[in-house]
Amino acid sequence: MRRLRKEEHDLIEYLLRQTPNTEHLYDQLEDCVVEEMDDGGMGSLTFVRNDKKEQRTGHIVAEISLLDKDNVATSFAVILDRENDLYELDVFKADSSPLVEFPRPPYNELI
Repeated sequence: MRRLRKEEHDLIEYLLRQTPNTEHLYDQLEDCVVEEMDDGGMGSLTFVRNDKKEQRTGHIVAEISLLDKDNVATSFAVILDRENDLYELDVFKADSSPLVEFPRPPYNELI
């Protein structure tokens, strides 16, 4: 378990600020602890709850598609649980290879 890295925090915050009605997640983002997921090095994270309640996946609240440093399309999705709390940052590269570098602003979204 660990705290979010600056670049992870910045991307998630950017996505939340682009999405209406997500203000309640800003405080969670500041104090969160995450675990890296076993996804072949793509960079997905699970948000760890302090209250030990079982989390169940809910829905994607924000998403962006960017190019990794190796020019492979990569999707970043913020997923909430069924209680509308942070659940996962899902990262998926089109070729399933490891993430070369976590994106930093400015974010040049693919169309």
